[in-house]
Amino acid sequence: MEIKDAINKAKQNDQIAFNFLLDSFWNDVYTFQLKRTQNENDAEDITIQTFSRAFDKISTYNEDYKFKTWLITISKNIHIDLVRRQKKSIQNTSKDNEDSYLEIIDDSPSPEDKIITEQNLAKLLRDIKKLKPHYQEVINLRYFQELSYKEISEELKEPINNVKVKLLRAKKLLAAIITKA
Repeated sequence: MEIKDAINKAKQNDQIAFNFLLDSFWNDVYTFQLKRTQNENDAEDITIQTFSRAFDKISTYNEDYKFKTWLITISKNIHIDLVRRQKKSIQNTSKDNEDSYLEIIDDSPSPEDKIITEQNLAKLLRDIKKLKPHYQEVINLRYFQELSYKEISEELKEPINNVKVKLLRAKKLLAAIITKA
């Protein structure tokens, strides 16, 4: 399959085309992010977010530009947003003119937050049970058992890219279930 054909088919919501594009460009985006973040988990998460956003917005892709360049731009913007969020959690406050200190925002949950979190978790688990069993399993392995993609791949005896796509689809389906409720 040619890249242009895959892009056109992906615009028609063809899952095989999405898989082809993911397989074709995964290493490019992942390597780009690994150089930027110096962290395999962050690079992997940003790469997944990149493909998720790209597939959601594929209808906006301008064929005057290379698809890889478009993906890298999306990836770069996601990383910039991540860095900005991290910087906001640490505020630089100056006291007098000479004394400068960092004020770390306390993110620890209050008792009310813990109750809300427990209620939200119970609802989330009910929503996850609405997914097909293979999607439930991949979400459980990644987010509740905290396995890496490689470990999930070995557990399910599936290629790692299939695991990534399955998890991406599971998250999209779960998001759709949550927004309907």
